[in-house]
Amino acid sequence: MDNFSNGSGRRIVTDVAGLNRFLTRMYGNMTLAVLVSALSAYLTMTFFRAQVMGFFGQHPAMVWIILLLPIALSMGVSFSATRNPVGGFVMLMLTAIIYGVEFALIAGVYTGADIAAAFVSSAAVFATMAIYGTVTKRDLSRFGAHAMAALVALMIAWIVNMFLHSPAITYIFSFIAVIIFVVLTAWDAQKMKQIYMNYSDQNTLAGLAIVGALQLYLDFINLFISFLQIFGMSERD
Repeated sequence: MDNFSNGSGRRIVTDVAGLNRFLTRMYGNMTLAVLVSALSAYLTMTFFRAQVMGFFGQHPAMVWIILLLPIALSMGVSFSATRNPVGGFVMLMLTAIIYGVEFALIAGVYTGADIAAAFVSSAAVFATMAIYGTVTKRDLSRFGAHAMAALVALMIAWIVNMFLHSPAITYIFSFIAVIIFVVLTAWDAQKMKQIYMNYSDQNTLAGLAIVGALQLYLDFINLFISFLQIFGMSERD
């Protein structure tokens, strides 16, 4: 009995230690991606502003490539990171760099105060919901499924609004997007914890951490963009 108890205790400690290493690595990769995006945006807006604006002015079609390339890279990370963690990490950083350039292109219509307020708000909301999703015992899968369905509907409505050009609708959609990504952040945090506990013996810790970092990074930047639209449009009103 004593041997069984001791062995069982050691296994639990090992599992907890492994989970903590995974979470530390996942959130570390996610934080690094956010910092890379911030640095990329800063460099684009300052040192390379003239070159970047001139390039896109001469090649307007490249704007669509910049918009679509992160989607392709994100898919590449999701499908390959567990088999090739190094390649997945490189694609994650490339995704972060490109999103940083995108942020720089849209930042011109917002004030520094708008950007700072959006970043602080998204960071606070993200941290709160990520912690909640990691520690809660409540199953969030049903809420996550509803949020995903709402996100698909919102994307379709947003495309329609691109032709309507309604600022009021955009403003409302930004609040809806915040609610959706609040739920998705908690769900993704819980989901990655469960994936590690169920499949860590079949995949590398580094690969799973990169996949999780990508998902949480996307949640964060969508929160940031939504808050940025809210603060920017509120100030104009």
